[in-house]
Order: sequence, then structure tokens, then C-alpha cells
Amino acid sequence: MKYGLLTALLLAASGAAAQQKVESGPGAMLRGLDKVSGQTADVEVQTGQTETIFGLDVALGDCRYPVDNPTGDAFAYLTIWEQDKAQQLFDGWMIATSPALNALDHARYDVWVIRCMTP
Repeated sequence: MKYGLLTALLLAASGAAAQQKVESGPGAMLRGLDKVSGQTADVEVQTGQTETIFGLDVALGDCRYPVDNPTGDAFAYLTIWEQDKAQQLFDGWMIATSPALNALDHARYDVWVIRCMTP
């Protein structure tokens, strides 16, 4: 189970109690930045889907949020790669409140989690 241990670690790292109840949302709101042009784009991604943000393809594996605070401390499992290339640039969890904790390392683009979509 690849999400169980990572979930506990990310909750602890974000300052939340490891026993805090979390739920998975049907998708996530992500923000992309083109560092060259300064443009930003907000994109909704459904769980299990892939969307293009500037020159990157971003797949959402899961987006989880605390039951007590659906708009805070969201964390999403993302896989990111450049369009038309197979090599992954990022594969892991990103935390909305601490994007630098586990960030995409790309010369031109940046992607981070804004929030989970809630039912």
C-alpha cells in the first residue's frame, strides 16, 4: 500500500496529528507557473486523470484533505513529465501548505497544489 505510510509521514510533516481523519477528494486544483513568461494557470484535475499545464503533463493519483478542515492542508499524489517525453520529472506527494517540502524541480515550470475538490 504505497499511500498509507506516505500519508502518515506527510500529515506529521505538515504539523497535523497522525491520527487525524482524512478523506480523498474527487480531484484537485493545481496551479502552474511559467517562470519565463510569468503566466500562471489554475487547472482542475480529476483523480486518475492527466491534464496539461503549460509544457507539462500532470497526473493525479489521489488528493487527500483533513475531514475537519476541507480547505486546508490538502496533499496530492502527482506524477509529472514533459509533454511527449517518458521520463518522469516528479512522482510523489505535494502538500498545499508546504509546497517546498517536496517540490517539482524544473528550470522553466512550477506546479503546486492549491486544494482538493470536495464533494
